[in-house]
Amino acid sequence: MEEILTETIATEAKRTHRRAQRSKIVRLTVFYVAGVVMALVFLFPLIYMLATSGKSEITLAAEAGSVSMFLPDFSSMSTMFDNYKKVIVSYGIWKNALNSLTYAAVVIVLNIIVNGLAGYVMAKFDFPGKGLLSFLILFLIIVPVETSIIPLYSIVTVLLQLKGTASVLAVILPAAISVFNIFLFIQFFESIPKEYEEAARLDGAGNLRIFFSMILPLSKPIVATVATFCFIGVWNDYVWPLMVLPYAGEGEWSLYPIQAVLTSIKTIRGVTTGEVMASLVIASVPIFIVYVVAQKYIVQGFGSAGLKM
Repeated sequence: MEEILTETIATEAKRTHRRAQRSKIVRLTVFYVAGVVMALVFLFPLIYMLATSGKSEITLAAEAGSVSMFLPDFSSMSTMFDNYKKVIVSYGIWKNALNSLTYAAVVIVLNIIVNGLAGYVMAKFDFPGKGLLSFLILFLIIVPVETSIIPLYSIVTVLLQLKGTASVLAVILPAAISVFNIFLFIQFFESIPKEYEEAARLDGAGNLRIFFSMILPLSKPIVATVATFCFIGVWNDYVWPLMVLPYAGEGEWSLYPIQAVLTSIKTIRGVTTGEVMASLVIASVPIFIVYVVAQKYIVQGFGSAGLKM
């Protein structure tokens, strides 16, 4: 009797296990199918942009309304990159891309140094008013950036007189300070054990030396996160540079970043859809590369900073 009962229990356990396995497979199948469908929905505009960037107006007109719109035209490999050549050479978009890269590089360095030092002081030192300053940092994070554009414009143009070539500083300096980045640095630095600093001070290191030689090297994830956000922010900046940078005359080097030029390209007489899409691809590739390279560090940075949130 006991053997029959044991076999019955074992058989029922196997059936339950099989049902659980089938249920798990069904859930995973639905999950992955839904994920793929949603990914394709979000990727369709990018796929269309990439496919269209290598086609002429005649080809686009012939493929209108068909699935071929979303596929590259491999039948004309020799002319596939003509749109890119014209955008880069004839429209000079490479100059504006170089401007954006320069602005981004300077802003990244300043953000890491300025905001990093601010975060280091807030995380590792006690001083009068620290609580109030922490509250202001949290409060300013939720204040929309748009509310400060007009006062900031008055400061850089009227008070600091950053006009003409000096208007480049009007693009860089406001972007060099970010309360959100300070907050990220604070949260990450608080997770670094104080014993490291104490050991460094016993060796005679000062605060600045500890910060640059020990704290920053230990903070690669949050540094990469801040650098990525700074790059994306500067690269995608559009309204503020248009407000503060001067218009370039004939034969002069334009100080506008790449996003400001993308809008003007659409207004050029005779510009084709393929050329517009090619310029959009050029503007999108650096962001894609930076994010893919720094993705691992971004996850680590937010994971470590989130421990104290």
